Formats: sequence, structure tokens, C-alpha cells
Amino acid sequence: MPRSSATGAAPAGNTTADGTAVGVTPLYWDEACRHLAKRDRVMKKLIPQFGEARLESRGDAFTTLARSIIGQQISVPAAQAMWEKFLALMAGPANQVAPAAVLALDAALMRAAGLSARKIDYLCDLAQHFEAGSVHVPQWQQMDDEAIIEELVAIRGIGRWTAEMFLIFYLMRPNVMPLDDPGLIKGISQNYFSGEPVSRAEAREVADAWAPYRSVATWYIWRSLDPLPPARA
Repeated sequence: MPRSSATGAAPAGNTTADGTAVGVTPLYWDEACRHLAKRDRVMKKLIPQFGEARLESRGDAFTTLARSIIGQQISVPAAQAMWEKFLALMAGPANQVAPAAVLALDAALMRAAGLSARKIDYLCDLAQHFEAGSVHVPQWQQMDDEAIIEELVAIRGIGRWTAEMFLIFYLMRPNVMPLDDPGLIKGISQNYFSGEPVSRAEAREVADAWAPYRSVATWYIWRSLDPLPPARA
């Protein structure tokens, strides 16, 4: 039985088939900023530097995960080029892919688009999980973070980091702490430890003050390293 959790995500507006709002920011964002500014001296200085910039959800669940798989272990420009070639193989709506369409593709066509045999295997496994209903997409809004992560990491090619990026950038969950993200660790080092190496335990201790809005604090830490929003899941 899926466990429940209030997401605090913004309602209404455009929504995907699984009920996730698209092109909107989380309702909790402003409250999170006030909370972080009160609790954390670094956040108090950091948040105002980025004005009205906010996290926005976009795309649909399957497309988001497929794009994440295609972008693994290659540069952002290379990932974008490969994604565009992959999209050109699709016959559906612009910038979206469907599980059935992926399963219907010839492997030779996908290889011609630059995909490795491993990524083709991962994409097909992802599509099979969605087609079989092995992931409870309609229930995700009511499930807690760990329950969703458990479903996602059962798919080949999706590890905990990818699942956590999905929780932050697609489901807009407020309290995700992706300790395996090198950018987060680097940002904590620069902003809290004068550039000295940081252990996972030290990063977790810093993030204690961020709860229950660790996702928001993480987003600002990423922005402190790069003025553009991070290209995650």
C-alpha cells in the first residue's frame, strides 16, 4: 500500500497525466525562503541574490526519466543533441515520449541516434515498468519520498541520485537531501567551510537547519555555483 505524504506542490494550471502541475512553482517556496533565512546565516545572504528565480516543474514523468537516462555520463550539450535525435524518432506530442512508442522503436534506429546498447536497455526497461504499471504514477502525489525512490531504483539505469533529482525537479518535494550530488557537497564546502573538504556527516549536519525545506536550500546551493538553474532530472 503506498504511504502518504503532503507534497506542498502548486495546484491547478497545466497538469500532466499523473496530476503534476507543469510550469508552476511550489506553493511552499516563499515560506521556505523565510524559514531558511531565519534558521541559516548563509541562506539569509544567498536567497536574495537570485531575486524571483524559482524552481519550476515541467514535462511528464516518463519523458523526464527518459531524458535523465539519456543524459547520464555525458556533457550537457552532448545530452541535448542526443535527446533531440531521440525525439525525432517519436511520432507523439512535441518534446514528449511515450512508453509504448519507445518499446515500438527498432534498436538500430536508437543506435543510429547515438544511444549505447546499455542506454537502449535502460530506456526499454523504463518503458516496460510504465506500461506494466509497476510504478504507481497516479498515486505518487500521495506517496512519501522513500516509497517513490524504492519504485524508481527498481528500474535499470535509475539510481538513488536520479530518483532524488526526480523528486526535486518533477514532483517538487520540499525536503529532499541528495547527499550523493557532488555539486551540493561542493556548494556546502564553499559556502560553509571556506572550501575545505566536507564529509557526508558534516553536510547532513548543515542540512539539519534546512528541514523541512532541504530541497529549496539545495536549489540555492546549486545556484551559488552556477547562475543558471541546474540541468537535473
